[in-house]
Amino acid sequence: MATKRIVILDDEENIGRSLRMILEREGYAVTLTTTAAQFRALNGPADVYLLDVRLPDANGIDLLKGLTAPAIMISGHGTITDAVEATRAGAFDFLEKPLSRDRVLLAIKNALAQASLREENERLREMVVFESRMIGVSKPFLRAVEEASLAARSDARVLLIGESGTGKELLAAHVHANSPFASGPFVKVNCAAIPNELLESELFGHEKGAFTGAATLRRGKFELADGGTLFLDEVGDLHAASQAKLLRVLQEGEFHRVGGEQSIHVNVRVVSATNRDLSQMVAQQKFREDLFYRLAVVPVRVPALRERLQDIEPMACYFLHEFCTRNNFRAKSINSSVIAAFGGYRWPGNARELRNVVERMAILSPGDVLMPEAVPIEIRMAHDTPAPSSLEQVRHNVERDHILRALEEARWNVSGAARALGMERTNLHKRIRALGLARR
Repeated sequence: MATKRIVILDDEENIGRSLRMILEREGYAVTLTTTAAQFRALNGPADVYLLDVRLPDANGIDLLKGLTAPAIMISGHGTITDAVEATRAGAFDFLEKPLSRDRVLLAIKNALAQASLREENERLREMVVFESRMIGVSKPFLRAVEEASLAARSDARVLLIGESGTGKELLAAHVHANSPFASGPFVKVNCAAIPNELLESELFGHEKGAFTGAATLRRGKFELADGGTLFLDEVGDLHAASQAKLLRVLQEGEFHRVGGEQSIHVNVRVVSATNRDLSQMVAQQKFREDLFYRLAVVPVRVPALRERLQDIEPMACYFLHEFCTRNNFRAKSINSSVIAAFGGYRWPGNARELRNVVERMAILSPGDVLMPEAVPIEIRMAHDTPAPSSLEQVRHNVERDHILRALEEARWNVSGAARALGMERTNLHKRIRALGLARR
């Protein structure tokens, strides 16, 4: 587990040194400041603050504002008025000098426990939201959920593979909620949204002054996810240098903050996701093979929306209900002809596109029912496209779907798919190329 960090602000240096000695013996990382100016300049993350009430340049109670971690006030001239004021300002506890070692340690232990409980409550609320949005009854969807649920029971790393908008983040949250790490945090990182030069700092944190602009100490996502799950979205977009550093953390379970020398040990379950073909990127030397096998201990394919058409209606109804509730709209329903039109569209943006379409229709429909005329033109045009007229085209489509289904069931093991199809492996390779099939 990552070391808990305590920040002390006390103008009496002897007291500060004594506190630091006591706390460091208990395994805490301690930062000592003696003035409010030093404290404000530090402004780094901490798990607990110990603040003196009377300072030469400020009132310690005034410093409580803006602190996100529990603060314990200490004073040598404490009054009931001070204690009441500190409590109203958000202090967790109020200790009078001379300080008792056992009293200080107990107050810190209780403050950490309260903070942990608050974080757990937030996580439980998130889990309820995540679980309520796992909507679907189609076989491809249920198979993906089943595989993810089985993988969740261990600490094995899971790689979610699927197109953008298919719900990989929701499935990652499902893995977390059903895993031994469920009591820990669920921390998300979009690897594609962070510039390469900042990714290392984002993942591993940095020390104050490590580079221009690093005005404070910052904990990275790995450290924040300690005891829980780190979700690396779009992991295929990682730069080569970042891939190497990520591999080292996965191998050794430790890292250094940028500009730091101390090794930080963490216990983190990693779930990653990608919409790219990592195996092909490995063959093209665009993704490290050793990192791929570290991440893809349990690969789970998340189906596209066009592969689970029977889930469109319950998902659309859920999105509509959620939108109306969020915006205080009257309850609306969806005409069955709209669902039929949705079924004839390929949904390149998957569930995310479906949500956007439903919300757009809800906004532009004055009545209580979403009618076919509100369906966007691109969906209606796709639905009105005539079916293939030639026998050759029909045969091509049937063969393509039949081979694709066999490949998916064999997890794209060509030999296994060839056996299931009753054909030679070399012939199957030729048909795959001729039909333009590729693993999504």
